[in-house]
Amino acid sequence: MAKPFASSADLEEKEQTLEVLADGVYALTAQGDPNIGAIEGEDFLVCFEAMATPTAAKEWLARLREHTGKPIRYLVLSHYHAVRVLGASAFGADAIVAHEKTRGLIAERGKEDWASEFGRMPRLAKDPQSVPGLTWPTVTFADRMTIDLGGDRGELVLEHLGRGHTEGDIVAWLPRHRILYAGDLVEAEAALYTGDAFHREWASTTLDRVASFGAEMLIGGRGPVTRGRAAVDAAVEQTRAFLTVMLERVGEVHARGGTLKEAFEAAHAALAPDYGHWPIFEHCLPFDVSRLWDELSGIERPVIWTAERDREVWARLQD
Repeated sequence: MAKPFASSADLEEKEQTLEVLADGVYALTAQGDPNIGAIEGEDFLVCFEAMATPTAAKEWLARLREHTGKPIRYLVLSHYHAVRVLGASAFGADAIVAHEKTRGLIAERGKEDWASEFGRMPRLAKDPQSVPGLTWPTVTFADRMTIDLGGDRGELVLEHLGRGHTEGDIVAWLPRHRILYAGDLVEAEAALYTGDAFHREWASTTLDRVASFGAEMLIGGRGPVTRGRAAVDAAVEQTRAFLTVMLERVGEVHARGGTLKEAFEAAHAALAPDYGHWPIFEHCLPFDVSRLWDELSGIERPVIWTAERDREVWARLQD
């Protein structure tokens, strides 16, 4: 029997957990769904990620408002994927912050990604008609941006560590608490989506820079909050291991002149024992292998995913 397309059959609501990680530092996790967070300044809020639709975002904000009524000054987007950004209008933020390459990606492929991601993950697209259009950053930067949180709250550092999950990923670092919001550069007990990735750079220099923070707590793109230096290091290394296995297995098939289907089967066989039970593993892997195959073939930047291309790749590899 053919497997249901991507996450189209995943219609069961996930239990959300709002955690207060430190004074004025929040994370919302939900059994492998995309994570989201917020940081209190002295008299304002910085929100991290925006969810897929304004309706979904309003539900998160209602929970956040049980803890703080401060106005939202900044909405920070770790990268450009639709399920992370299209709920932005609900926040009413003074500024929407992203990497300059993320803004370029939205201009280049935002509409296609919107159709692609909502087709792959319909449950996350709660009330899709509530999306007013593409989300456009109003503040962008190339390398590093610092937000003074005011009073004795210290600073929040936004930084681009290199290409990884996309070419425009950023992280948010709270030096005072040694807490890192890593976006989808790190997943804790959740499979990686690498359909727009730069695998070799991600697995090496980018993750090296993530590890160099020495974070005591990490909020990845999906999965539970990771607590303690050893657990944070383990989350980084399990992310690196997933990428490394893909590079090895797909690379072997590519080098001997095999087929994309053979590469997918080799990667699946190697990864499934350790990662197959994790959220969205079966969903992600066809798109992951397809992108890596392109990368190994000399296609530097990811080919744009459309709803039609999604189905073609799925039928070729996963059915």
